[in-house]
Amino acid sequence: MESYEMKERAVYSAREVDGYSATNRDDIQLQRLGKKPVLKRNFGILSLLGFSCTILATWEGLLSTFVEPLENGGSAGAVYAYIFAWTGTGCCFVLLSELSSMAPTSGGQYHWCAMLAPIHSMRFLSYITGWLTTIGWQAAFASASYMCGTEIQGVVILAWENYDPKAWQGTLIVWCSLLVAFAFNMTGGKFLPRAESLILVIHVLGFFGILIPLVYMSNHNTADKVFMEFLNEGNFATDGLSWFVGMTGCVFSFAGGDAAVHMAEEVGNAAVAIPRAILLSVVINGILGFAMLIGVLFCLGDIEQALETKTGYPFIEIFYQGTGSIPGTVGMCSIVLIIAVASGVGMLAATSRQFWSFARDKGVPGWRLWSQVSSKSLPHYAIYLTMTVSWLLALINIGSAVALNDVVSLAVSALYLSYLVIGTLLLYRRCRGEIFLSNENDDMAINVPGAKLVWGPFRVPGVWGILINIYAVIYMIIVIFFSFWPSEMNPGVAGMNYSVVGTVGTIILAVVYYVLRARHVYQGPILETTV
Repeated sequence: MESYEMKERAVYSAREVDGYSATNRDDIQLQRLGKKPVLKRNFGILSLLGFSCTILATWEGLLSTFVEPLENGGSAGAVYAYIFAWTGTGCCFVLLSELSSMAPTSGGQYHWCAMLAPIHSMRFLSYITGWLTTIGWQAAFASASYMCGTEIQGVVILAWENYDPKAWQGTLIVWCSLLVAFAFNMTGGKFLPRAESLILVIHVLGFFGILIPLVYMSNHNTADKVFMEFLNEGNFATDGLSWFVGMTGCVFSFAGGDAAVHMAEEVGNAAVAIPRAILLSVVINGILGFAMLIGVLFCLGDIEQALETKTGYPFIEIFYQGTGSIPGTVGMCSIVLIIAVASGVGMLAATSRQFWSFARDKGVPGWRLWSQVSSKSLPHYAIYLTMTVSWLLALINIGSAVALNDVVSLAVSALYLSYLVIGTLLLYRRCRGEIFLSNENDDMAINVPGAKLVWGPFRVPGVWGILINIYAVIYMIIVIFFSFWPSEMNPGVAGMNYSVVGTVGTIILAVVYYVLRARHVYQGPILETTV
């Protein structure tokens, strides 16, 4: 059977791209990766940065998941967990930046896995990685929509004292937020990139709009209370174990770093713009998130009252304790809610593109339908399916909010498992010196399965690249392990974390489908075109 490498030698030759427009250069690069350009490149560096920053939404997301590090870790634990999550995420994002610079395609992880893995195991590893990424992003979008809807309901609970909240009402609000995301994504053209640039401004200015009044109006805790007080509300054997369990709340506030990657085929100068957007987003969001965390902890009043608030979100109670004003609290929360809705818009775009790309390579059942593109150059059927999945998952909230909370852990574990696969393969390749510097005269510099691997415009050279890679892999293993833990020791049926069932179950189903059907269809990233 002819190898990928031999096929590439037959169909590819060196080609100078000087004199071509930026769009043409991007399209030529995409064709050299074997993909036909069918989406319009409407995103620039600023709009992509806005897209990436607002999907991460670190300071806003940290407020939403604040309860986890607060219960298991306390004030001090939350600070140090955030620092650990920030540094670990930064190293993971460096790997994503290096790989997106080498092969900027909407497929992301499964394409990179295919080009890094040994040829004999390429198809299977790439397939499993693709499914982990697909499930992770579908769960992440559903989780973000759920939190957006229930946060809106929490603000209503605070504002109207006589309001009797029902679970089905929260589900209806989630559906409304999904409709907003759907409307933005189906508009097409340059509307979404321009909206993302505007949202970036709101993301930064909104940070000051919350932090300044909160710090000014609240009573302040001492530094010892903020940096030295630990809590172990989960009753774990040690404070250290409790801290690792609570750390997952900080990790989730950085989830979605590969979002910009899945928009690669809609970005100008993708090999440069995507790494810049990814790295700038972790720097900007990391700084804003850390400042917000410290500010909230210094302004934190009664911790027990915040944890037991009827709104369901401690940050709403913290805002109210600090300002003493319901209108003021509602106004501050509105900023968080605007970003939450906007984040859902971007997550729908990234999730649908990833699913569309995997379908394009015949990785999912019904791939002929899901891989189609509309006259507006939108993967419309992939958007419909992503909307339907989140729409149905929101129904779980009517039966059990705890069960839907496990979807959050599923998003973290599945996405980080996909990062772990490619991070481990990249570490193996770079330690063996099997990735080379770019050479325009090298006709194999195309980064497809079986071909010679070549660095893109961005990389961390030498021993620093290896050390960052090692730290990222260790961090991923820790995150994945503790994402399966419940929030308290000896939990009951309602308090269990069932994300391990979802993650392992997904892998088992993917393996079964691969054995029965996909191995005859899925060949890895398909070579759709040649140049």
